[in-house]
Parts: sequence; C-alpha cells; structure tokens
Amino acid sequence: MIRAAVAGVAGRMGTRIAQIIGQTEGLKLSGGFEYSAHPSVGSDLAQVIGGSPAGMPVNSSIHDVLDGADVIIDFTNATVSLEHLRIASKAGKAMVIGSTGFTGEQLQEARELAHTVPCVLTPNMSMGVNIVFKVVEDVARMLGDDFDVEIVEAHHRFKKDAPSGTAIKLAEVIAQALGRDLEKTGVYERHGIIGERTPKEIGLQTLRGGDIVGEHTVMFAGLGERIEITHRAHNRDNFARGAVRAAQWVVGKTPQLYDMHDVLGIR
Repeated sequence: MIRAAVAGVAGRMGTRIAQIIGQTEGLKLSGGFEYSAHPSVGSDLAQVIGGSPAGMPVNSSIHDVLDGADVIIDFTNATVSLEHLRIASKAGKAMVIGSTGFTGEQLQEARELAHTVPCVLTPNMSMGVNIVFKVVEDVARMLGDDFDVEIVEAHHRFKKDAPSGTAIKLAEVIAQALGRDLEKTGVYERHGIIGERTPKEIGLQTLRGGDIVGEHTVMFAGLGERIEITHRAHNRDNFARGAVRAAQWVVGKTPQLYDMHDVLGIR
C-alpha cells in the first residue's frame, strides 16, 4: 500500500486529488496539509474533502505528514513546491509536482534535489496533453520551417501565471524539434505596428476569463493550409488522476527528475 500525502489539500486541486486517492486501489491518503494560517488547519481532513469525519486533521506543515507518507503530491505554486522538495529530499520521500511558473533557476535546483529522491515534475498531468506534447513534436519536425507556429491558451480568471506552463512546454518541445532557441524566438505579445512576422517566431498568446479549466491550441499555419491541434480540459479530474497515477509510479524509482512521458511510457 502506497501512502500519499497532499499539499494544499483544501484547495480545488488538492481536494480532488485526495478524493481520487481514496478511490484508488493500492493507495492510501496518509495526510494533508495547508499553510499555517489556512482556516482548514485543524479541521477533520476527511470532512474537508467531502467525506465523513475520520479523526485525521488537516496539518499546517509538510513536516507533520512526512513520517507517514511514501510520496507527497503538490499542486501549490513553484516557490512553495520547491521548498517542499528541499524538505522531502532530506527525508527521502518521493514527490509529484504539478505546480507551474518555475524559473530556469528553480528547475535546475529541482533537478539537483532529485538526485536524492525521485520526483515527477510536469506542468500538466493530463494523459491527453502529454500525448499532444508528443504529437506536436512529430508534426513540427515533419513540417520544418515552412509553417508558422502559434500557440493560444485560455484559462480561468484566477490563474496567476501566463503563459500557462503547458503552453510554455508546448513551445519548448516545438522549438527543440525545429532547432530553435525559444528565448530568442518566443513572441508573447503583439501590439501596434510590429512589421511582418519573422520566419522563426513561435507565438504564445494568453486568454483569461470566467471558469475555463484549460484550453491549448497549436496552429501550424502554412500558405494555403493550416493544421490545428487542440486539447480542452472539461474538468480537473484528468489532472488529478494523472497526479495519482504518477504517485503510484514514482515510489521506488531511481532518484532523478521525471515527467509524465516517463510515467506513461511514451518518451
């Protein structure tokens, strides 16, 4: 039985992950925690996630759940997730991180910390999105420089980072397939008299509004035709189920930084 603890357990993603853990054979919800000032701290964990009281409280720190957990699942934010990984690495506990907005420096530190414990870190846990990562890589390689690449993403009004981690990952995958440096060719905003589109641009455009769970479209636009590849998330369950699947997979693996391609076996 794999014991999983959930960071941010009272949030939208954390609650759903905790619920799905409870429905998954071979997994046990061993704990959940929030930041110390959260109003749910001290409340019954099962009740917070929609069940009947079971006598286990929502804790106020990762330290409170480490002893009873084999893996920590974290969808908080990049800075907090990295701090949790520092702590988990010292305790020898595996992690699954679905937070977005990591800087290059933060990702490098995560890679170094993962020399101690196995960690799955990916901007999107959805099986469908990870298949799209693979598909757009192949399409970009086949089309080469003859087609312009544009990425449009849309999310709910509450999302704090832009573009989404998934959109950035799509752009990185495509840039690598085309032999381009995204730092030099990524275009994140267009306004005014900007002149012609340069041949090697990879555009990333952001939409925010309402309660959109997540939509990503990659457009390969040629002269006289275009290809569009779209993924739409209807709810958060696909992300939560992916995180739970990653938690089952990562425990016992060789310490290093993994992503969902490793989990799904599609690298």
